[in-house]
Parts: sequence; C-alpha cells; structure tokens
Amino acid sequence: MKYIITGSLGNISRPVAKNLVAAGQDVTVISSNQGKQSEIEGLGAKAAIGSLTDVAFLKETFKDADAAYLMIPADFSLADYGKFQYEVADNYLEALKGSNIKHVVLLSSLGAHMRKGAGPIDALGYLEEKLLEIPDLNANFLRPSYFFSNLFTFAGMIKHAGIAGNNFGDTDEKLVLTHTDHIAEVATDALLNLFTGKMITNIANDERHPSEIAAILGKAVGKENTPWIAFSDEDAYNGMLGAGLNESFAKLYVEMGQAIRSGQMQADYWQNRPEKLGHYKLEDFTNEFAAAYAGA
Repeated sequence: MKYIITGSLGNISRPVAKNLVAAGQDVTVISSNQGKQSEIEGLGAKAAIGSLTDVAFLKETFKDADAAYLMIPADFSLADYGKFQYEVADNYLEALKGSNIKHVVLLSSLGAHMRKGAGPIDALGYLEEKLLEIPDLNANFLRPSYFFSNLFTFAGMIKHAGIAGNNFGDTDEKLVLTHTDHIAEVATDALLNLFTGKMITNIANDERHPSEIAAILGKAVGKENTPWIAFSDEDAYNGMLGAGLNESFAKLYVEMGQAIRSGQMQADYWQNRPEKLGHYKLEDFTNEFAAAYAGA
C-alpha cells in the first residue's frame, strides 16, 4: 500500500509514519521544510517537499497513492489562519479527485459536528462535510479533544499570577483531554486496518473539570490550591494578544472557548463516548508541565 502522510514530522505524523514504515508500507511524508528531507528519509519514508497551498504539488503527490492521513497544520505566523485552513481543505479535496486514494484518515476534532461556531475547528467540520460528499471514498474522521499540550499555556499564568483559566470552566462539565501519542496509535490502527464506509472515531485519554486541572497542575509545581478562573471573552482575548497570539488566532480560540462553555463542542463526545480511554492521564502530564513551568 502507498500512503501519504501530511503534517511533516509533527507530534502525530512522525510516529504514524514510523509505524507504517515498520509495518512494511510505502510511505511518503509531505513537508514544506526542505530541511526535513533527510530526516524523513532516515525514517525509511519518501519526502515530498512542497506547500499545502500548491494544489498542483498536492495533485502530483496524491496521484498514485492508495490511502492518506490528512491534517491541517497550525501556523502561528499567519495573519489569517482561518483562510489558510479553508484553502488547504479545498486543495486536499481537489488533489483527491484526480488520485487513486480510496481511504482517508482525517485528523479532525471534537466540535467538528457543529460545522460553525467552534473557532479553528470550523474548517475541519467543513472538510468532513466535503469528504462525505465523495461517494467512493472511505473516510475515518478522528475527533480528539483538548490536547494535553494546550495546558502548557497555563505554565506562565500559574507561575506569575497564581491562577489558571480561560473563557470556559464555569459549568459542571468536565474538559476532555487527549495526548498526541494516543492519537497516533489510533491513526496508525485506522490506516493499517483499512475500513469501508465513512465513520467517526472520538478519541480521549482523560476527563477532568477545569478546577481539578488547575489544582493538579498547581500542586505539581508547588502552587497548592491553584484556582481556575473563568475569564470573560474580552479578558481571554486580550490575554492571548498579550501572550503574543495575533488577532486571527485569538478570535478563533475565544470562539472555541465559547463552544466549550456552552456545552456544544463536547456534546457529541458525551453522546458517543469511547468505550476505552487512552492510558495516559493528567497525573502523567504533570512531569511535562513542571518542565515547561521551570522555563516559563
């Protein structure tokens, strides 16, 4: 089987590529970074160096493949990340049209079922919808939750202000957490055990209330009883700008927080909760968080 892996050598794409190569598959990894070529080839994969905004490049790369792992990368240097997301989504769709690819595993997200109103997840909902319209395509939409790595943003907040918070967390709903290693495991399994039809796979490792998250992370760095503060949308937005995010990302993340706060973002998860959660839990993350805290 010939596989296309997008996402260069990111936290999910790298282990997926390694796993597929170890299983004896023909793997091509797409990266926009020429400097990644030797590293990709060192894994035993082929490197396709080019931009996801170059539809001709994608069409040529996808042409003879059998299956693809698709994701839309984050790029904090972009002035309009939302526009970039939809452009990449449309380019993927165009490249699939002229290819032999019959199986797609898409890195989507909880909240994609909303289609609109979930900030950076809206484009993933759009891509899901468009992939559903391709009649002969088998597609598995992986919907992980809030990444553990997103919690690193609280390191400086806890260190300098003694609090953690965002524009959600003032309800009884727990926040669903996912580790990228677990996502990679699920993605690998989906790609190696090819499926028929179109399906959704919710992915999670842990479920904790934000106040519990703040307390556990605070305790791990010697800040006992760190409180969780539910910020206003305005305060969350200004805080993100102050932390260096541009307006595009700040607006998208405020909207995502609103979707979490309303209960809409995780609604499908609670209705279709996975039978088995990943083994990595919040307590396991505390060592990683403590290292980030030390450098904050």
